[in-house]
Amino acid sequence: MSKQIENNFKYRSPKEGQVELYTEIREQAKQLALYIDIHCPNSREKSLAITKLEEAVMWANASIARN
Repeated sequence: MSKQIENNFKYRSPKEGQVELYTEIREQAKQLALYIDIHCPNSREKSLAITKLEEAVMWANASIARN
């Protein structure tokens, strides 16, 4: 477990091509967030959907950085 903890909390400077991937993931998620914002009524569920989308972006970018 300590090896995984070390990996998860280690600083990594972006490698070649990673910044572009991070940007593309954020842009795609933003488009979905905008779609949700337009088509879903304001509600707790809508807020949770956007929050989960933000989490998905974070984890997707972490997968690129960590692996």
